[in-house]
Amino acid sequence: MTTQRKLTAALLAHELDFSTARSGGPGGQNVNKVNTKVILKFDVAQSQVLTDEERDIIMQKLSASMTNEGVLMVVAQESRSQLTNKEAAVDKLEKMLAKAFVKKKARKATKPSKGAVQERIKNKKQRSEKKKWRQNPMD
Repeated sequence: MTTQRKLTAALLAHELDFSTARSGGPGGQNVNKVNTKVILKFDVAQSQVLTDEERDIIMQKLSASMTNEGVLMVVAQESRSQLTNKEAAVDKLEKMLAKAFVKKKARKATKPSKGAVQERIKNKKQRSEKKKWRQNPMD
């Protein structure tokens, strides 16, 4: 496996497609007339910047945010400013890509110590004795 390069918005800039729409939420009449919601689209399937390995990882790990055609969609509408939302969408994309390429830490198999096993068995026997004394002797 090769060393992983950091994918940034600057590296992908010419492949990012931004569109705007009317955003919901607070803003009064401004919401009804200004397109502040930003939708960032990145066509992973047709990207010239990504290697095949990177494309496969993104397609697998970020499939929930992708269309059937392999387009990664990021939406930002937190702010009342289109520029701020555009920056937020780019930040979200970079965070998503960074998270997708983080290697999962391998789990080391462990087993309980002898003392812990003996303590558990002792406690089970005590509980058993306690419950035995609660039973009706006629049963």
